[in-house]
Amino acid sequence: MSIDQNDKPEDLPTLGRALLWLDTKKNVDRIVYGLYIVCAILFTADFLYHKHVYLGVEEFPGFYALYGFFMCAALVISAKIMRLFLKRPEDYYAPYDVESEKYPEDQLERKTHDG
Repeated sequence: MSIDQNDKPEDLPTLGRALLWLDTKKNVDRIVYGLYIVCAILFTADFLYHKHVYLGVEEFPGFYALYGFFMCAALVISAKIMRLFLKRPEDYYAPYDVESEKYPEDQLERKTHDG
């Protein structure tokens, strides 16, 4: 979310002012590259110590990083497959939804916005 041209930083809530530095793409890219570096360091560190494992496959260096990556990818792929048969039309709940009821016109407060 970027701030509007008319918004002033001092008008934003405290958390909004604290996170304004994320409005710049350069700063977001720095975070992503920083995460890449941390992941690479942790993957490399897995080669530097002896593990006491329960299963033989856990001895493979980088096993948990690869396992986590492939399981995350499997979750995304399975969610896309499940979407094919769990997907409902946009108006699936419309007949029973409160928002589909007609509201009496005389009880509506109409506001006009003059630009």
